[in-house]
Amino acid sequence: MPFNSIFAWMMKKRIHQIELFRKYPFEVQHELFQKLVTRSGSTEYGKQFDFGRINSYDDFRKNVPLQEYDDIQPWVERIMAGESELLWPTETKWFAKSSGTTAGKSKLIPVTRESLEDCHYKGGKDLLAIYYKNHPNRKLYNGKHLIVGGSAQVNQLSADSYFGDLSAIILKNLPWWAEIKRTPAKEIALMSEWTEKIDKMARETARDDVYILAGVPSWTMVLANKVLEITGKSNLKEVWPNLELFMHGGVSFDPYREQFHKLIPDSKMNYVETYNASEGFFGIQDQVNSDEMLLMLDYGIYFEFIPMSEYEGVDSKVVLSLKETEVDTNYAVVISTNAGLWRYIIGDTIRFTSKTPVRFKITGRVKSYINAFGEELIVENAEKAIAEASLRTNAQVRDFTVCPIYMEAKDKGAHQWLIEFVQYPDEMDRFNHILDEQLRESNSDYDAKRYHDLILQPPIVNVLESGSFDSWLKRRGKLGGQNKIPRLSNDRSIVEQILQSSNVKI
Repeated sequence: MPFNSIFAWMMKKRIHQIELFRKYPFEVQHELFQKLVTRSGSTEYGKQFDFGRINSYDDFRKNVPLQEYDDIQPWVERIMAGESELLWPTETKWFAKSSGTTAGKSKLIPVTRESLEDCHYKGGKDLLAIYYKNHPNRKLYNGKHLIVGGSAQVNQLSADSYFGDLSAIILKNLPWWAEIKRTPAKEIALMSEWTEKIDKMARETARDDVYILAGVPSWTMVLANKVLEITGKSNLKEVWPNLELFMHGGVSFDPYREQFHKLIPDSKMNYVETYNASEGFFGIQDQVNSDEMLLMLDYGIYFEFIPMSEYEGVDSKVVLSLKETEVDTNYAVVISTNAGLWRYIIGDTIRFTSKTPVRFKITGRVKSYINAFGEELIVENAEKAIAEASLRTNAQVRDFTVCPIYMEAKDKGAHQWLIEFVQYPDEMDRFNHILDEQLRESNSDYDAKRYHDLILQPPIVNVLESGSFDSWLKRRGKLGGQNKIPRLSNDRSIVEQILQSSNVKI
């Protein structure tokens, strides 16, 4: 098909620009920083913090405060009310509804035309450009692209202002090259009732010739199983024989990897991880045999980083430019963007694996950790441990969450794991042992607290009946593709809520 050749040519042109920031990451970021500050000097925010007199990153770091959502919310509310040139000089008429992972209230993140085109859509194009480079002569545009997006309609705020899940906003504004092969139909893709949506998506797309899957692993797996139930097939290759690529993000793929290998038993199937959020598109897995991601440095996002050892939220004293960071250190991510977010702490943590080019791994959330006993357990530790325990006991995990059991009197502390399985382990005791073993191996602080059970007992694992996590999300009005189960909590509030209305099988 001629279109495949044209599209591949267009994608390869972009590879030359990607190579530029691979080789010169700090220079590209500095140039972008200057453009952002210069362009926003006329905004109310730019005038308040004297952007016109900012000549260096040090000036920016000293004079512009760090922010979290509560700090930008008054600005967002004014923009939603119709005021202009507050945070960014061009029109802002879209707002992405972001629930985060632990916050009960939704956040509304401004989305400008620049952030849509130069960040979110650019990320999609770059993912395909890199894929074509790594896998030449592919024919992705011969078939359909199945996107498992969010579950919220776009809602009108005013005559010319809207909000909704980022995926819904993107879907409403898709460029022609993305819309031409997308499935399912928009009226299904934008449905709000998730259970009905999955059923309709499965019935419509089962008839398509799907080449690409894209979505959060957990919800994509739910859709895949519904497709197999409807068609009576044993795996997805029997339904979609030309399926070759799964683009995933949102949560770690490690706990789901073996499940997808069973759903798609094809050694030629390719998996590419992305790191994108309501606030921006940040990273793409650019190497075939590596789970590291490339930090995308020319998307209108200027990055800063707070070492987690120095993290104090907006009061953090140590904030570093990309050039000042080091590999193998855990950092909280701070962004300034072409959507008008200035020195905004997004809540995620990453660890660099190389600096030229800049590659990294996501390690968790600044507020998603357990440190009740000095163990400093992060999401990366938990997800690696549960993936290894699942692999070695032939288990499949649908979802999980963990919290501390506090020390009382002579009782030692522990970590309580709530796990919902798709397939139970061959031996539950062995699963629990491997889980603990892997946590001790990957985290020396956890290992020290587990020594002779002096402070921490082995993990206490409770197996929940199927649907428990979905029920909890549904009660909170959060059931849908964009919402995730918090992996780690440093208190017991979430686990207690789930246990109140769930049956523990083990």
